[in-house]
Amino acid sequence: MASLTARFLTPPLSHTAPSSSARPRTRLFAGPPKVAQPVDAGRLEPRVEERDGYYVLKEKFRQGINPSEKVKIEREPMKLFMENGIEELAKLSMEEIDKEKSSKDDIDVRLKWLGLFHRRKHHYGRFMMRLKLPNGVTTSAQTRYLASVIKKYGKDGCADVTTRQNWQIRGVELRDVPEILKGLAEVGLTCLQSGMDNVRNPVGNPLAGIDPDEIVDTRPYTNLLSQFITSNFRGNPDLTNLPRKWNVCVVGSHDLYEHPHINDLAYMPAMRDGRFGFNLLVGGFFSPKRCAEAVPLDAWVSADDVVPLCKAVLETYRDLGFRGNRQKTRMMWLIDELGIEGFRSEVVKRMPHQWLERESSEDLIKKQWERRDYFGVHPQKQEGFSYVGLHIPVGRVQEDDMDELAHLADIYGSGELRLTVEQNIIIPNIENSKIEALLKEPLLRDRFSPEPPLLMKGLVACTGNQFCGQAIIETKARALKVTEEVERLVSVTRPVRMHWTGCPNTCGQVQVADIGFMGCMTRDENGKSL
Repeated sequence: MASLTARFLTPPLSHTAPSSSARPRTRLFAGPPKVAQPVDAGRLEPRVEERDGYYVLKEKFRQGINPSEKVKIEREPMKLFMENGIEELAKLSMEEIDKEKSSKDDIDVRLKWLGLFHRRKHHYGRFMMRLKLPNGVTTSAQTRYLASVIKKYGKDGCADVTTRQNWQIRGVELRDVPEILKGLAEVGLTCLQSGMDNVRNPVGNPLAGIDPDEIVDTRPYTNLLSQFITSNFRGNPDLTNLPRKWNVCVVGSHDLYEHPHINDLAYMPAMRDGRFGFNLLVGGFFSPKRCAEAVPLDAWVSADDVVPLCKAVLETYRDLGFRGNRQKTRMMWLIDELGIEGFRSEVVKRMPHQWLERESSEDLIKKQWERRDYFGVHPQKQEGFSYVGLHIPVGRVQEDDMDELAHLADIYGSGELRLTVEQNIIIPNIENSKIEALLKEPLLRDRFSPEPPLLMKGLVACTGNQFCGQAIIETKARALKVTEEVERLVSVTRPVRMHWTGCPNTCGQVQVADIGFMGCMTRDENGKSL
């Protein structure tokens, strides 16, 4: 277990007083926690077992499983990567692929384990590729490479900043995937294990390491988590047969930029007897049928045990999670069934020494804190340097935009860009003497403003039906048009978070917005669906 432990020095902690205009936090979702019923000992038998290096659902637990579980049983998705199945698949035409159910399932389902999503409904033969970008930190070289990928696909090629500090690129053709994967590896990127029943991009503070008021630099932790989850880009089959997707974040700011309450696992900074570590929240998620706020696990881990704790929670979920109705397979449903103490005891069993300390009372997150605006120019903790937050309208960028962002990061900063969960971008490490010239750049004046209008600041939109087959409505263009019209009619004095999601799957996270717009079906006077 030593390979899962990393040593961290206790970080310097901020003692900045909270803003004078601070306001108390409010809960995202109302309602008391569910009361667990007694659990039979047989229920705690792991549902999966290791076979030939992969975890497989045991035969006796296959009754009533959902279609996605059947696809995983029929053929292990990770073999497309770990045994180079993608090389052979990419040689086939779409017509050849569609002749066989197994190969059709490969492109429509199993390739999601490689971060590739076939857009069969609207863009047959084209794929969206989702990256892994821990903490939203990327380099100019990585950005240029992604720009070069989408450039060849013309009008079908573009990129989006996602609500998990990540890139998604569009227009990809299957025949190009093996070469793209090699190119990603050369610039230090991967798209592995970024879709379906896997751990999604680890989220952290977008101002990590540069924020004068930060509690802790989250980058070492999110990087370690990502390296563990993907086994340093080689693939980690121990964690690729989860019952459903799983989200993790590490909180480093009083502002909660990381949205901990909607993650399956959130690390909340706290001290214990002079040692730095994290209290833990578990179970937060959105779905069409239910939205649940993460609850305390009543546990604290030192900074050294961030990865072992993550492993223990994931193994508990992998081993015991429900695999029937997909609407009831997220981790909170397991927590409901076992009760928080029952779930905690299962996590403890899977810790290296079967021990987990109770939650610390020395929480480092200030209970009252006015969430700060990162748009515009702000001083860094490094003397003489600032960062500039840019508004990326609904997160959509084109190839030329990406090239120019990379160029500006090189010329004015340190060749680094930071992505945020609100689909915006921050350029850090700019010498103060260069700020004026940067603000005069055409890209900032014409496209990505550092000082957007108040209503635009809080605008978020999912992909919508332009590219997503599940979306009921178009979102991005509509969100911009509606917001521009509201700005013309209404005057506001502070930002208003407006989120658009094209369907009830709520990738646009409407539940954390002040105003949420969700695409849905309706019926006419004759009862016909519209």
